[in-house]
Amino acid sequence: MEQQETRKENKMGVLPVGRLLFSMSLPMIISMLIQALYNVVDSMYVSQISENALTAVSLVFPMQSLMISVATGTGVGINALLSRNLGAKRFKEANHVARHAIFLAVCSFIVVAVVMFFAARPFMSIQTSNPEILEGGVTYMRICCCVSFGLFGAITLERLLTSTGLTLFTMITQTTGAVFNIIMDPVLIFGLGPFPKMGIAGAATATVMGQCIGMLLGLYFNLKKNKEISMNMKGFKPDRLLIGEIYRIAVPSIIMASIGSVMTFGFNMILMQFLNNSTAAAVFGVYFKLQSMIMMPLFGMNNGMVPIIAYNYGARHKKRIMETYKYALLASCVLMLIGIFAMWVIPDKLLALFNASENMLGIGVPALRIISLSYIFAGFCIVTGSVMQALGRAFYSMVNSITRQLVFLLPSAFLLAWLFRSTGGLPQVWYSYDIAEISSFVVTAVFFRKVYREVIAPLPD
Repeated sequence: MEQQETRKENKMGVLPVGRLLFSMSLPMIISMLIQALYNVVDSMYVSQISENALTAVSLVFPMQSLMISVATGTGVGINALLSRNLGAKRFKEANHVARHAIFLAVCSFIVVAVVMFFAARPFMSIQTSNPEILEGGVTYMRICCCVSFGLFGAITLERLLTSTGLTLFTMITQTTGAVFNIIMDPVLIFGLGPFPKMGIAGAATATVMGQCIGMLLGLYFNLKKNKEISMNMKGFKPDRLLIGEIYRIAVPSIIMASIGSVMTFGFNMILMQFLNNSTAAAVFGVYFKLQSMIMMPLFGMNNGMVPIIAYNYGARHKKRIMETYKYALLASCVLMLIGIFAMWVIPDKLLALFNASENMLGIGVPALRIISLSYIFAGFCIVTGSVMQALGRAFYSMVNSITRQLVFLLPSAFLLAWLFRSTGGLPQVWYSYDIAEISSFVVTAVFFRKVYREVIAPLPD
């Protein structure tokens, strides 16, 4: 039975904005912090196998990111469209979006699993000829990508909960999956108790097991606790127009995140092939794990902000849109300052978590300090890009992301590596991050000014 049209106003339209953003974001920030902690702990255990194992996992990271990009990008389209329908009191349409979310999750998994299985060995072979790194990377990538139904299911079901304001349950699903993952990592990697010693395959197996736990919990909470939408698939038929609308919003987000995978792959190629420095590639991988401890909370806050912006855009509440944006910017500044402080004050201690050798410390300490300077501008770009997506102007965020990573970051990294190749190319190559983020700041500000004039300013006060 479809929900009745007469309902009380959703909290996203009436609660004070500061308290609303806090209540919506805090559960997701906590869950994403735990997710980030899992990423760090996972690499810590892998580093105990060998530095080559750590490098293998680092080289697989772009493909993992690509897979996650498809899931989260589709989730952005679902989230924005579902929240907008709820804000406009179009409950039947909201249910239709929810059902298509399940359908698209299944389709995405099938495509990714098939493609990634056959792409694993060619992808690793392009980057390295070291047999240990090559075989470890192929094993890790095939397990993580070909058993990814838990990932796609968990992310999709979490987005449905987020769209209706039930972010506490997303915290539970993500936290439980991540904690299970952290517990099983050493058990499967080193063969504790009755479990066999699986090495790098154990790390991948623990990952997919944790994702499946999150998916099952997400399904339970949606069926039992999410009263605003229905996922009843009886009589379901795909609607090409609706799928097109979802991906009109989602594709820019998928491309933006996928561009990050291309950038990471390109950067690894510069480090591994042009500079011939596998330790630098390991440092780059470790940086991404450490960065997640700062960026994941920011993304968690964004996930809480997007449905608020989308809901109030549907309800035509200009003041609440801008208040939400300002609070999010303030929070992002605090998070970025914490990140800069940590990377400058204790970089050696952070790298020591990954069993860093003297050579790795020599490369990693300046790398963390130099790259972290880009955080000064990153917070504004990430928050503002998410606001534009929530308002249906994801194209601007996509163009900005492409410009930042493919026009500024990779070319400047290659140029710096080439100019300073006689001295090894490090640490100069790390400054490409700062160059790219400053450029992105300017482009983002120009785009948002245009979006404000076209979309926000015409709304009633």
